[in-house]
Amino acid sequence: MNDLNINISQAQGNMPITILHLSGHLHGETERELINTARQVHEEGTKHLLLDLSGLEVLTSAGLRAIQIIFNLFTPQRDMNVIHQHGEEPYKSPYLKLVCPNPQIYYVLNIAGFLQNILIYNDLDEAVNSFTS
Repeated sequence: MNDLNINISQAQGNMPITILHLSGHLHGETERELINTARQVHEEGTKHLLLDLSGLEVLTSAGLRAIQIIFNLFTPQRDMNVIHQHGEEPYKSPYLKLVCPNPQIYYVLNIAGFLQNILIYNDLDEAVNSFTS
């Protein structure tokens, strides 16, 4: 399977959360689909996004680029300024989080430095409830 399937759901933790459930392969041929979906839910008013990676089998550099674009899309400019100040504590996005990557996907995210700014959870309910205003 070289396709990417994206299912959208809503969850209510401390606030409304949009979840994009990804399955398949996130690479150069499918990255635009994810970016467009994230952009669509953002334009519809989503402020807090959770990417469910439990069904993701392949993540390439193009997929990492898509996640970075989504991170930038959901991070307000004032927070970007904080990131660029390189404070003592690394910035952890309160707007975008990841959940349930398999060990290989987690490894790729770690090597690429995504764990510095994006929190990753192993439990969907815990991830949903981690969002605060």
